[in-house]
Amino acid sequence: MTDTERQRPSLSFEIFPPNTKTSNELLLDTLDELQDLGPHFISVTCSNKQANLQTTTLKLAGYIQKNLKVPSIAHITAAYSSKQEIREALQTLDRFKTKRILALRGDIYEDKQPTGDFQHASELIQFIKKEDPTFQISGACHPEIHPEAASRVADLHHLKEKVDSGCDDLITQLFFDNDIFYRFRENCEMVGIDVPIYPGIMPIVNRNQALRLIQTTKTALPRKFVAILEKYEHDPDSLRAAGLAYAIDQIVDLVTQDSAGIHLYTMNQSQTALSIYRATKTLFKEESLVV
Repeated sequence: MTDTERQRPSLSFEIFPPNTKTSNELLLDTLDELQDLGPHFISVTCSNKQANLQTTTLKLAGYIQKNLKVPSIAHITAAYSSKQEIREALQTLDRFKTKRILALRGDIYEDKQPTGDFQHASELIQFIKKEDPTFQISGACHPEIHPEAASRVADLHHLKEKVDSGCDDLITQLFFDNDIFYRFRENCEMVGIDVPIYPGIMPIVNRNQALRLIQTTKTALPRKFVAILEKYEHDPDSLRAAGLAYAIDQIVDLVTQDSAGIHLYTMNQSQTALSIYRATKTLFKEESLVV
């Protein structure tokens, strides 16, 4: 491997566990195609509303690690997990030889009382590091400020606490304005957060996805991005093409500005990931970090 290859950023993907037999079969096909792209890792989401962490996120992360020979990251949430459940999750992941976790607080629901064992992601990180320090832990971060944070300064303070608790790297929530990420990265450096930060990019390729985004997120939408949504709202093929082009432009700019890597929110769509990979593959490491 040349020095240039060593310096190239990583490319990774996020998927979510399926909820039906049919979607499970489609996901397995998707994973086969993602495997061929040699990702740095594939992360598997979880939800506080999931029926069973063991049979969803952990099982799928183990499949990726053992069957596909691709490093996997299992998302684990703090708010509704007990210490015993976390111990059992760590034991399961250890059996699967999956040694990476994305530690999150997770959403809080009005009709569901948290367990009380962990109030914040930082507490979950500290617990995992104490139970088994061999795990590598990623944390989530918000370039545009966490929606519950009192201020940007307070948000950075809490993020620094998370990193100091044992967080090895950070993965951002999605964003569409790279300048916001650059300002966030500079602020992190100013407060002493020196772990790798992986920008999270979500290509918007269909109208329903765009509408959900507008309705459920406070993410800033640049004029150029809004223009795409408005112009091609009723033209699916053009919206997909323009959405991919926008994401590719973001990625090229982020890589040019020395981002540690790109984490692609695939929405379990391999063709979206493949299109972006084909357009940007020379920017990334060409070898898979197989373990």
